[in-house]
Amino acid sequence: MEEMPQLLLDSQLCFPLYAAARKVINHYTPCLKPFGITYTQYIVLLALWEEKSATVGTLCARLYLDNGTITPLLKKMEEAGLVKRSRSKQDERVVTVDVTEKGWQLRDAVKEVPFRVGSCIPLPQEEAFALYQLLHKLLDHLE
Repeated sequence: MEEMPQLLLDSQLCFPLYAAARKVINHYTPCLKPFGITYTQYIVLLALWEEKSATVGTLCARLYLDNGTITPLLKKMEEAGLVKRSRSKQDERVVTVDVTEKGWQLRDAVKEVPFRVGSCIPLPQEEAFALYQLLHKLLDHLE
């Protein structure tokens, strides 16, 4: 394979991004399990707690998720009583998502999760912040 170094696993930018993301997300699982939510539900809630209310389209764009992923996720979250979905009266194609009282209570309950997961990241704070900035720069340019 030496004649095609571009096909070596260690030559791929995507692989360490993918593997690191999986490892970091795996640290969230035991932290979120007592609250009955998944990592993806957690990031939906983070976005909603910030915005108070959002359309499904806005959530898709903000979280880099497609409609086919987020719709069943929101349905489960609604069944769990964390969010409420409603169709716009002006345009029925637009669905707005709001956090319920139970969803707002969960916010206070999970407030230590970022610190617990952050303590598992084996990078000095400056390097972690530099990585954060580089990843956001990459996301901004991949749109």
